[in-house]
Amino acid sequence: MFAEYLDGRMLMQINAGAFLIALLCLRGDRQRTLDRWLFGAAAGVLLLVYYVWRFTDTLPEWRMDFPSLWAHAFFGFESLTIAYTLISIGIMTRTSDHSAEADAGETALRRGREAPPVDIFIATYNEGLDVLEKTIVAALDIDYPNFRVWVLDDTRRDWLREFCDQVGARYVTRPDNAHAKAGNLNNGLRHSAELDGGAPFIMVLDADFAPNRNILLRIVGLFDDPQVGVVQTPQFYYNADPIQYNLRSTECWVDEQRAFFDVMQPSKDAWGTAFCIGTSFVVRREALDRIGGFPIGTVTEDIHLTYKLMPHGYITRWLNERLSVGLSAEGLPEYISQRSRWGLGTIQVALTADGPLRGPGYTLRERLHYVHGLLHWLSRPFTLMLLAGPLLYWYFNVPTLYGEPLQFLAFGVPALLLYWAYSIWITGARAMPIFTEVTQIVAAMAVSATLVSAIFKPFGRPFKVTNKGLDRSKLVVHGKFAAFYGALFVLAAMGLGRAVAADGTASGVVFNIGWTVISMVLYLASLLVCFELPRPRKEERFPHRERARLCIYGSDGLPREFDGVTQDMSCNGIGLISDAAGRVEAGATGAVWLSELGWVTCRVARTQGHLLGIELFPDMAGRHRLIRMLFGEPAHNIANRGRPRVAIVQLLRRAFTG
Repeated sequence: MFAEYLDGRMLMQINAGAFLIALLCLRGDRQRTLDRWLFGAAAGVLLLVYYVWRFTDTLPEWRMDFPSLWAHAFFGFESLTIAYTLISIGIMTRTSDHSAEADAGETALRRGREAPPVDIFIATYNEGLDVLEKTIVAALDIDYPNFRVWVLDDTRRDWLREFCDQVGARYVTRPDNAHAKAGNLNNGLRHSAELDGGAPFIMVLDADFAPNRNILLRIVGLFDDPQVGVVQTPQFYYNADPIQYNLRSTECWVDEQRAFFDVMQPSKDAWGTAFCIGTSFVVRREALDRIGGFPIGTVTEDIHLTYKLMPHGYITRWLNERLSVGLSAEGLPEYISQRSRWGLGTIQVALTADGPLRGPGYTLRERLHYVHGLLHWLSRPFTLMLLAGPLLYWYFNVPTLYGEPLQFLAFGVPALLLYWAYSIWITGARAMPIFTEVTQIVAAMAVSATLVSAIFKPFGRPFKVTNKGLDRSKLVVHGKFAAFYGALFVLAAMGLGRAVAADGTASGVVFNIGWTVISMVLYLASLLVCFELPRPRKEERFPHRERARLCIYGSDGLPREFDGVTQDMSCNGIGLISDAAGRVEAGATGAVWLSELGWVTCRVARTQGHLLGIELFPDMAGRHRLIRMLFGEPAHNIANRGRPRVAIVQLLRRAFTG
């Protein structure tokens, strides 16, 4: 057997060598290819050693009974997960940075180079004006000499048509909703082409993504490379997702997609296989014409667009800059539904006749990169199996690992610890144990169900828009999810109690005790996410420091003015720091003055020490000035890099103080 062939001394040498490389690389430069290769190779070697041990020493004899089927099924999905991990390590040996090219393009445009026309499409279905207004107003304020804004309304709303007329955006609708978002975008293509043939470039914005003022200046120059069909920028959010918010980690833990956007996509770009992600991108109209418009037939028209263009020689260029901000999924059901749609869409694209698995014109590298993405979703059931493993042992005496489970300390633990260290390093603390696992766990059941149903019916499902801008001001308990994770926690605790009471010292018992303790931490964190804390503010605040003056009317009707400095700001409120705060009563009305806004009617909503919470009541012109000021170049109000120690402390506080 492998454990006998690889004696303790040799195993210790392999582990020690890998960890020595890791210690050296932890101080290395993530942008340096050699460091990425060394650290990745060290983690990959230990994973391969672990995998060979699992294959040779821990599987039971094949039989048609549940224990044998469970052990082999678990190993099968574990194999998919390890394959995905090893391919990821290989992909991340490279990375790209196109900011210098963007600098050159912006400089040329600012110096008078002719700016090609751009049609900006804002696709909307059921979003309210409080969401749409930010996107439309910010788009109209883009710093670029030659563009038109088209609002593509798939709900045929008269009030939206009137708003577009007021602000100067073009409004387009259609009589039906055929092919969902892709059909809506294609309708925009037809209408824009009827004017003057249409602009040679199309920028697509989701209804809840407000662009920075310089977004087109940064992007357009990258199309000087004729191979570039799409330039895609990452999605950044100005609100916390349900994981961040419900674990009280908004300021110390990043959203789940940051590692993908900031690390994996630049690596894929370096291999020529980055892909479109649906919003905040620009595409050549000529490229769209060659494939018949935005692709239909799948629920993920974005990645489908990239792979439809590949056989025609076009690539998607990833510009890893924060050039727009939008709304993340705010509630747990929306968060889960969104990821299920992404998983289904990835499978659908793979199954299309002209897709990357079956279609002609793709290189081997392009096909392999698509398989990598497919493995991400196909390995999701493994997350559920990890949760179930210890319970099957305690209650049905069904082990997952046969042979000598404590050998996991020699083969599994070093591989796991080194991969965690590598993952934290390569992602710049955008991935972290527990938090990363929880983001996968909460969606694993729905994604797994989607995978199973896709086996029988991969196509024909309706496109579901992620709801945004709903009322989140009350505590919401997702009972089914909470009951599920709560039951897992209780069952695991009872199984653990039985093991302790029995004073079991068998290697299988000790191994499963360790597995259970880790699982209980994940059960608890997942349970906490199911209790959605109230979000009292309808509008998210951005950090903003500026001198301000507050004028309020006292009980005698006379105005009194106070100077202060803003702490943060949203479209309907300001946090104002003032030494005179103690002389201001909550409920007082008046106006506040800011240099970029002038006087805005306001009310003092609350007082807390030197801090005044001020509610704003701007007219439409004032609100639009606020939008342009806040979203033209928005400050970071959500963590963009993890602080592991703080995040762990916040998780503990959430668990024990509510």
